[in-house]
Amino acid sequence: MRSILSIVLFSVFFSFSALAAGGNIHLPEKEWSFDGFLGSFDRASAQRGLQVYKEVCAACHGLDLVSYRNLEILGFNENEIKAIAAEYTVVDGPNDEGEMFERPAKPADRFSNPFTNEQAARAANNGAYPPDLSLMTEARPNGANYVYALLTGYKDAPKDVKMMDGMYYNEYFPGHQIAMASPLSDDLVEYADGTEATVDQMAQDVVNFLSWAAEPNLEDRKKMGLKVLIFLAFFTIIFYLMKKRIWSDLH
Repeated sequence: MRSILSIVLFSVFFSFSALAAGGNIHLPEKEWSFDGFLGSFDRASAQRGLQVYKEVCAACHGLDLVSYRNLEILGFNENEIKAIAAEYTVVDGPNDEGEMFERPAKPADRFSNPFTNEQAARAANNGAYPPDLSLMTEARPNGANYVYALLTGYKDAPKDVKMMDGMYYNEYFPGHQIAMASPLSDDLVEYADGTEATVDQMAQDVVNFLSWAAEPNLEDRKKMGLKVLIFLAFFTIIFYLMKKRIWSDLH
C-alpha cells in the first residue's frame, strides 16, 4: 500500500513540476487547414512534410504506427508508395535457417525505425531518447502549435541562463533546455514543387504531415460526424411533426 501511495505522490509531483516548467509558455497560434468541424489536410503541404521527415527527422525519430500504404490517403499512387518504401529496409524472418534477415520495405510495412531498440537510440544521442512521432501532435496539448513552436523556437540563450552541457535553448520547450539541436535551417531540403524551404515553411509542412500521421482518418471521421448530424436533424424534424399531429386532437 505504501509503495502504491509513493508512486501516486511521485506522479502528482512530476505532473505539477512539468506544468510549472511549461505552464507559462505562450505558444504561437497558427491556422491549420485540418482544424474546425469541416477541416481537411493540406495535401501539398503534408507531402512536403513527408520529405522533411524523410530527409531530416527520420535520422532520429521513428513513425512506428504508420504504414507506407497509408500514404495513399495523401495522394501518392501505388508506384510512388512502393518506391518510398523500397528506400528503407526492415528486419524480417526467421528464414529457413532460423535467422532474421533484412529486406527492402514493402507498402504493408510500417515506417522503418532508425534504431533497433531504445538503448541504441540513447547511445547515439548522448543518453537522450528521441520520441516516436506517430502521435506527437495528439500527445501534446495544442499539439500542432507546440510542434511548430518547438521547431521554430531555437534562440541564443539569454546571458542570465546557464546552459547544461549538450543542451540547446528553446523558448517554447518546458525549462527552455532541450537535448535536440535545431533540426531545421533555411534551404535544408529542396522541395520538388519549387516551394522555398524556409524554416517556417518546413516547420508548417512537417506539422501538417505529423498531424495526418497521428490521425489519418480524420477527414472520414469529420464527414461521418456531419452525416450523423444531418441524420439526427432530419429525424428530429420528423419526430416533431409526428408529435404535433398525434397531440393535435387534444387542443
